[in-house]
Amino acid sequence: MGVDVMKENVIRDKSFSLAKNVLQLISKLPANSQGFVLSNQLGRAGTSVGANVEEAIAAFSKADFRHKMSIALKEARETNYWLRLIHETQLIQTENLHSTISESEEVMRILGAIVKSSSPNN
Repeated sequence: MGVDVMKENVIRDKSFSLAKNVLQLISKLPANSQGFVLSNQLGRAGTSVGANVEEAIAAFSKADFRHKMSIALKEARETNYWLRLIHETQLIQTENLHSTISESEEVMRILGAIVKSSSPNN
């Protein structure tokens, strides 16, 4: 597909780890309307990153691969948004939040590089 296997494995592992950490954070959100909205949005976006990476790895064409990785990148950006919102609103106080925000930023950087390197102009 034009992306070396090591990058695929790295992003596969990191997006899976991000999903696990997101699910752990969701369990710490308050059981109120704010917590429900944020857990729903964060849960969907945070677990979608890795699901789209898995779909990309099984892509039937380079264009399909690039499309799925692009979706994964968008979901990673959304995940980062919800994590930053939780941090800024101080809904939970945990060190895991800071490390998960950093993890989401790393996943975004890797996905951005994969999407860029798999574009037709490269």
